[in-house]
Amino acid sequence: MTTEGRFEEFEVAGEQLVTTVKRLVHEGNVRRIIVKNEEGQTFLEIPLTVGVVGAMLIPLWAALGALAALVSGFRIVVEKAEPAAPSERAEIAA
Repeated sequence: MTTEGRFEEFEVAGEQLVTTVKRLVHEGNVRRIIVKNEEGQTFLEIPLTVGVVGAMLIPLWAALGALAALVSGFRIVVEKAEPAAPSERAEIAA
């Protein structure tokens, strides 16, 4: 079974940044999170894999908290993993 990425984008205020990213990480189907400022410049890109555990994320929360203190508005781009839609036509091997 293959998977394809689907992108979603959220706008959040600085104080909501850490809470929103934590919620997205706990959803479990997120491949990557990109944090951008209001002008679209990338501040932080976070690749997430199945092996990421809570203790490894502690430095990430600190970095996000520091960013939130410096900038008032953010865009969060989220790449989510989704199973690919099955082909409408099945190929039959002869």
